[in-house]
Order: sequence, then C-alpha cells, then structure tokens
Amino acid sequence: MNLQKATALVTGGASGLGEATVRMLAANGAQVIILDLNEERGQALATELGETVRFQKTDVTNEADVQAAVNLAVSTFGSLDITVNCAGIAEARKTIGKVDGVYGAHSLAVFQKVIAINLIGTFNVIRLAALAMEANAPGDKASGFEGERGVIINTASVAAYDGQMGQAAYSASKGGIVGMTLPIARDLARSGIRVMTIAPGLFETPLMQSLPEEARLSLGQQVPFPSRLGQPAEYALLVKSILENPMLNGEVIRLDGAIRMGPR
Repeated sequence: MNLQKATALVTGGASGLGEATVRMLAANGAQVIILDLNEERGQALATELGETVRFQKTDVTNEADVQAAVNLAVSTFGSLDITVNCAGIAEARKTIGKVDGVYGAHSLAVFQKVIAINLIGTFNVIRLAALAMEANAPGDKASGFEGERGVIINTASVAAYDGQMGQAAYSASKGGIVGMTLPIARDLARSGIRVMTIAPGLFETPLMQSLPEEARLSLGQQVPFPSRLGQPAEYALLVKSILENPMLNGEVIRLDGAIRMGPR
C-alpha cells in the first residue's frame, strides 16, 4: 500500500498505539479518520495534524457508529484503503477471587464487555471496512501492489499466548483476534485485501503511564532486549512496514522484545 494519499481509519486513535499510528500515517501523506470515544483528545489531535485528519466519535461495538466513520472516509477523501484496529480495554480479575473485598466468581458482565469491545468490536470494524475497500480500484503492477485494494491491521497482545493470572477475559479477546486473522485473510484474498495482526508486549501506553515510575522500570526490565517498555512509535513503525510489504498477509507478528510472560 502506497501511503501517500491513502485514506485510513484508526480505532482507538486518540491515544497510545492508535495515536502513534495516526501520527505516522499523517506524516507519510495519508488521510486519516480517528475513531475514538474520547472526543476531547481525538478532536485535539485532528486539529493539531491539519485538514487531512478528521475525528469521528465512535463506539466500535455499534454498527451505525462504525458505518458512519466508513462513510465519512469515503465521502471526504474518496476511498478507504487502510484500517488499523487499536481500540480495546483491559480488565484484570481472577476466575474466582476477591473484587473490592468481596469473594466470588468472575463477573460475567465484565467478561462479556471485554469480548464485546476487543474482539467483536474489531470484527465489526473489519467487516464494514472490507466492504468499502472492495469497491476500490486494484493497484497496478507498476505500483508494486498489483491487485491490492486495501490493508487491515489488528492489535492482539502477547496475552493471547502468555495470559497471566487475572487475564481470562483479556486473553480470550486477544486470542480471538489471533484466531480470526488467517480465515479473514483467506476470505478477503479474492478482493485483494490483506489482513495482518500485531501482538504487542509491554508498551508505554496510557495504562502503563498510570503506574509509578518504579513499577514501569520493573516491568521494562522483564523484557530480554531491549530491556524497557516498547514505545508507541515502534508499534507504528511496524504498521508502516506491514503496509509497505505486499507479501505480508494472514500472519500475526509478536512485537515484544522476546518477552514470554510468567503466570503473574
């Protein structure tokens, strides 16, 4: 995918990995629609980056919200070429244990919420974005992207493989993203749409930034090399590499500094 003048949707684009991706795409000449529930941060980022970046308040689990964002991309910039799914939540609690001092079973509502946002929300965006991408003219041989109509990149987590105690819901949601990557890539192959997933390890996201400095350093030292938390810009760099390499399709790439998470 040639980023220059391409149009991208980025879910969770107002902060963290999504924000870094929005900045990378805009810096490389792409037009971007930021999808997020945080209107203040999303609008501020769009204003900062200029006319080629727009914000659309979006709940990824809501079909009408996502369709409106897809429509905005097509009506404003003429097409939808790239989708990067970064929206997600984390909720840590054990299958049975104490929550706020009360012992009991894992809340079913919490489990359902995590699955709904992280997994079903990702699929909701994929299916509607893919339909719009299918209408694009295929890339020509001279471009190096012969037959390509779009690229979709999802965000899983190393928790899909190395889920820790208290991560049943989160790991299930991210494992679902890993599991659907190949079949969706196969579904969309005839339409010239590539599908990839990135599984990040420990990254310097807003969640991590809420922890004390000592805790962040300790987590970073668990990474074999480089022994630090990943930077959102490094996630965005992998997004760029995937977009620019037409043979990357149907695969999950761990971006984790070789960490393998322990049980706690």
